[in-house]
Order: sequence, then C-alpha cells, then structure tokens
Amino acid sequence: MRGNKKKYRKVGLLFLFLLFLGFACIYVGYKLAFSPAVTVWSNDAFYVHTGWTEKEVLDELVQKRFVSRPQVLSFIFDQKNYSGTQVVPGKYILRQGMSLTELTNHLRAGNGEEQVKLTFSNVRTLSELASKVARQTEADSLQLISVFCNPTIQRDLGFNANTFIGMFLPDTYFVEWDTKPIDFLTRMRGEYEKFWTEERLQRASVLGLSENEVSTLASIVQAEQQMFPDERPVIARLYLNRLRIGMRLQSDPTVIYAIGDFQINRVLNKHLSADSPFNTYIYAGLPPGPINVPSKKSIDAVLYPDSNNYLYMCAKADFSGKHAFATNLDEHNRNAAAFRRALDKMKILQ
Repeated sequence: MRGNKKKYRKVGLLFLFLLFLGFACIYVGYKLAFSPAVTVWSNDAFYVHTGWTEKEVLDELVQKRFVSRPQVLSFIFDQKNYSGTQVVPGKYILRQGMSLTELTNHLRAGNGEEQVKLTFSNVRTLSELASKVARQTEADSLQLISVFCNPTIQRDLGFNANTFIGMFLPDTYFVEWDTKPIDFLTRMRGEYEKFWTEERLQRASVLGLSENEVSTLASIVQAEQQMFPDERPVIARLYLNRLRIGMRLQSDPTVIYAIGDFQINRVLNKHLSADSPFNTYIYAGLPPGPINVPSKKSIDAVLYPDSNNYLYMCAKADFSGKHAFATNLDEHNRNAAAFRRALDKMKILQ
C-alpha cells in the first residue's frame, strides 16, 4: 500500500507539474501573441506591395524593424491563415505597441486603404512627372512612363504626344498607394475636367484659344516667371498681344525646351537656330504643346491677363527676377543691353 501511495504521489506531482507547464506555456504564448510588440520609428507607414507573399511581408516587417519576433509572427500568420489572397497590397498605418495578433488582424483585414498625399509641381517633362509620382506611389517610373507615352492612351484621353503633359494639373491629391498607372491617368483626366469649368472655357473662347493652347501659353508664361507669380498676367497679355498681330513669341524657355538642355543659363545666338516647332524664334504662333506642366494659377493668368500694350520684355539688370517691359523696340533694346552688360559683369557666359 505504501508503495502505491508513493506511486500515486509521483503521478500526482507529475500531473501538477505538467499542468503548471501547460499553463506557463499558455501564458507565455498569450504574452507573445497579445502583449505590445510593434515598434514604430520615424515613419509609421508600412507598405505591402502587389504580389507579395506572407513571407515577403514578414521579411519586410523585420527588415524595417517594426517587429523583432519573426518566428512568433510567422506562427500567428499560419494560425490566422494570412496568405494568398489575404495579402492585400496598400499602405498600412501601424500603431506603437500593437500586439502581433493585432498586427496580423490589421494586415489580414486588408486595411491598407490609407491614402497617400501625392504632390507634384515644377515638372518639365513626362519623365520628370513619372519620377515624382513613382516616389510617392507603388508604381515605378518605367511603368508610369510606358503608360504616359502610349499613343492610344493619350488619344483616348483626348490628347496627343505634344499636348498630353497639359492634362496634369499640379496640386495635392489623395490617392491609394497601390493606384495603377492607368487609374492615375483616369483620375488626372477627371481633375482636368473639373478644373475646366464653363467660365474658363468661355474665357478661352474669348481669347480665341483652345484649352490646349491656353495650357501651352501658360507653360511659357510660367517658365518666363517662376519667382514672382504676380507678373504672370502681365507676361500673358504681352504674348497675347504678339499673337494678335502675328509677331513671333521669341521666348527663351521654348528654345531651351527645344534643345533639351535645361542647364542653360544664357540663351545665345547659336541656340536660336535650333530647328524645332517648339522654337518660337523660328516658328510663329504657339508651340505644338506645353513646355512644362503649368500650374492652375499660370493657366488663370492666361485666362485673366493684365491689360497692357507691351510687346517686349527683358530680365531686369538687377537680377531681382523681375522683368523690364517695353511697348517698342528702342526701349526694349536699351533694357536688353543693360541686362547683357550685367551678365558679362557676372561672367555668366552660358
């Protein structure tokens, strides 16, 4: 009997030990799964790319140092069936101290619909635009430029290779991070249509210009005056005066655009002979399309120009960034000579 009691006591102790061990494992497992585990650094945004597997998500979370217990998170992923179609691309906002279970639920629920703030301005070419958009969304610049330069897409949206850049209106837009390039273009076309109200269309008609022509002239005006927007309506009227009498625009920024060298600081006579429809020293009228992405304010500067009789302008010799305007060639020649002397004094040769 005494031997049986010892045996039962050992069995009882073993049972209690196993029970304690089981509770300890459950407690540890609970703590690992539900205790704070996510560390948010300077950026709380986590991006899941299109086509990623759960392993790629896990690796990225570890690489970005959001989590430090990948084995536990991998186990929770498995338990919650976070794989395949459950891996939804997007921008996910992570909260400091989230548990691994909360993190998995957040990812599994596909709550990656946090929008990104997409901003672009001071863009001269479609390549520059693609680069700026790529830095703020999932699409890479090669994908974007391929779509931007597709003639069929351009035509379907109502533009051509020369005018297409005028469809984009610089502003701040909220879009899904994983927005596809074609969806981005559809959005931009919609923003373009909203901007071109009946009032603006009527103003363009009064000026005898199409929407594309307004954008083209606005791009030239913007290129001529980047520092002081209040001068743009004055410049716009000057060019409208020239168009009205059939005088060539003779705009230096169009020459720079035609050459394709945006590092030129001083347009010389050798540059003026560049044979391109964008060179307004050679060809009369407006170029075939914008030479940059004009802002909404630049477009409105053309639609609502100043009232003046100016036909000439030249950068002021004080390098203030403003212009000296003239109604006749003699006055303009004096302004231009003063500016050339200032350039020579500063040794700005090209």
